[in-house]
Amino acid sequence: MKFFKASLFLLVVTVSGARAQTTKDAKMDQFISSLMQKMTLEEKLGQLNLPGAGDITTGQASSSDIAGKIKEGKVGGLFNIKTVEKIRDVQKIAVEKSRLKIPLIFGMDVIHGYQTVFPIPLGLSCSWDMPLIERSARIAATEASADGINWTFSPMTDISRDARWGRASEGSGEDPYLGSQIAKAMVKGYQGDDLSKNNTILSCVKHFALYGAIEAGRDYNTVDMSRLRMYNEYFPPYKAAVEAGAGSVMTSFNEVEGVPASANKWLMTEVLRNQWGFNGMVVTDYTAINEMIDHGLGDLKAVSALALAAGVDMDMVGEGFLTTLKQSLQEGKITQQEIDMACRRILEAKYKLGLFQDPYRYCNVKRSKTEIFTPAFRKEARATAAQSFVLLKNDNNVLPVKKNGTIALVGPLADATENMTGTWSVAADFSKSVSLLKGLTNAAGKQAKVLYAKGSNLTADSVLEANSTMFGKSLRRDNRPADVIRREALEIARQSDVIVAALGESAEMSGESSSRTDIGIPQVQTELLAELLKTGKPVVLVLFTGRPLTLKWESENVPAILNVWFGGSEAGDAIADVLFGDVNPSGKLTMTFPIDVGQVPIFYNHKNTGRPLAEGKWFTKFRSNYLDVPNDPLYPFGFGLSYTKFDYSDVKLSSTSLKAGQEITASVTVTNTGSKEGKEVVQLYIRDMVGSITRPVKELKGFKKINLKAGESQEVTFKITEEELKFYNNDLKFVAEPGDFKVFIGTNSRDVKEADFKLQ
Repeated sequence: MKFFKASLFLLVVTVSGARAQTTKDAKMDQFISSLMQKMTLEEKLGQLNLPGAGDITTGQASSSDIAGKIKEGKVGGLFNIKTVEKIRDVQKIAVEKSRLKIPLIFGMDVIHGYQTVFPIPLGLSCSWDMPLIERSARIAATEASADGINWTFSPMTDISRDARWGRASEGSGEDPYLGSQIAKAMVKGYQGDDLSKNNTILSCVKHFALYGAIEAGRDYNTVDMSRLRMYNEYFPPYKAAVEAGAGSVMTSFNEVEGVPASANKWLMTEVLRNQWGFNGMVVTDYTAINEMIDHGLGDLKAVSALALAAGVDMDMVGEGFLTTLKQSLQEGKITQQEIDMACRRILEAKYKLGLFQDPYRYCNVKRSKTEIFTPAFRKEARATAAQSFVLLKNDNNVLPVKKNGTIALVGPLADATENMTGTWSVAADFSKSVSLLKGLTNAAGKQAKVLYAKGSNLTADSVLEANSTMFGKSLRRDNRPADVIRREALEIARQSDVIVAALGESAEMSGESSSRTDIGIPQVQTELLAELLKTGKPVVLVLFTGRPLTLKWESENVPAILNVWFGGSEAGDAIADVLFGDVNPSGKLTMTFPIDVGQVPIFYNHKNTGRPLAEGKWFTKFRSNYLDVPNDPLYPFGFGLSYTKFDYSDVKLSSTSLKAGQEITASVTVTNTGSKEGKEVVQLYIRDMVGSITRPVKELKGFKKINLKAGESQEVTFKITEEELKFYNNDLKFVAEPGDFKVFIGTNSRDVKEADFKLQ
């Protein structure tokens, strides 16, 4: 009887919740329908227009170039405008001086934090910590919304397997399963559980689709792949973000099956809306509609009509919708229904954000002064950064560094305050960031002496350095001869007990339009590193990078390498925490590091050829391999060391037979056999041994991050069901096929224990 009452109560609550949601949706539909009946065609097209804000200063919004268009109802939103004062000024024009008083939506590239900047997304992914990642997005949303922003162009969910592509820094790496978990966490962090609250913001999943698979790793380039690969390897993170409730989706620049994404109806309507059930708004990337002219699809009028018909709702910057769709409608190239649907989706987003109820809900001056760059948020950013760092090498326990004696800090990234936040940190105040020099000095106090010298420029090529230090992130190039700059570093190195070399990329050496063919540390820096090693002093390479780099020589010669990516506004203090051992590094790579750029694209979940190279071999004639380097990566997916050691038992399965609708468990016992407390990411991989289509050699299907004290053991258990074994077959049906499987559990994708089971 008790069970019946509980079940009845649950049914009542569920039905009531569904009814409340239906009522809420009906109220929204009624409101928007009523509003749209009053709108002219020009006003509807205006909602589809998303220009950049331009240079609008506080108090002068009404005299700006954009003000006239807003008054005429020709603007649906603005992006790249910030501060409560400026946004209130512009919103006032929309809701007090336009005919229908429709509020604007305000977007910004809040990619990995607002003013409190967290690690770049690739670095953040290396934490493998979903609650931590969600909190970073929650803090970003709190700060951005406190400063007037209500829409972010994040998360970027593009799978990236080519380190030449600069925007690898903006995503979560090469794996669809991990990428999907991170996408869900980011959406939840931004949007919370109620978009109408004034501390949540609309998320935007980008770039739909396949942008990370561009040819030659060159930004904006062509993509061509089978639908099998799309569905199994590249679509999952986008789909996961949509299922998590993301309110908007951004089109990608690349073509898909010969049609640019912004004109691809199969992608935008069939897949996104019909298959996945997405009901939010679709916005283009910056001038993506106009760029279809160069793709060869016609003039601005033609490509604008194609984009609307494909399912695009909002035109970012290009104004093709605003200026051409009326004529296309008159010519029968598009329909009124298509315009109305796009307009409705944009109005629905504004309604869900509560802007019709209160257009100034994001313009609270008190919040802007008390909820941005707070000590609590900075503390969280510092702790988060430390969790993202990946220890790649630590021979003879060079790390952690002792907090005494003399430390020589050398390198162009050592005192590079403006570069600590990394790419896409548009709202950051660089002057408030913590450099590595400041972080080490803060941590050392009076216990250790820190000597500093730049040692080298970023590169020998001044033009390349200029192109790699844009947007206020100068490294203040030293124009003296390279040997003179290096000599200063060697002088302090000889006085030291340990050398910390801060080398690698500048913040803008990765990111959008920062593709590279040579993905090594620039030569002038490696020459400095070689000279530092000759001193005979212990050398720790603190590696700044926004992508996997080729580090063969460094891995063979430098005793300790700590990859710190770009850790955000608190990077310097976070790096010091790890260098001195106050935090034990626990990050794990989410992109494979190649030995040589010629191996790219390289990723762990590849497929076998019909002539695979035998394990442990370098070269065998008439096998799939290279003459000059092995097939294996330098550092595999999931790799990362600790200041302690973790041992894994053999894998135990609850059963070696899995039946449909049931589950088995796979478990290992992990023991901290070292002398320090530490965190370990235990990773589960599965291989389908025989399939109707070829299957990857391994696929990540689960992970757990655990904390173990020295000497402590913990059993880690994973549930395996039919769902973990499913894939899209040749008919694009999501199925699990009976047969033999292998399960692998280990510390990375290479170093694993395995067991076998069958799906009945």
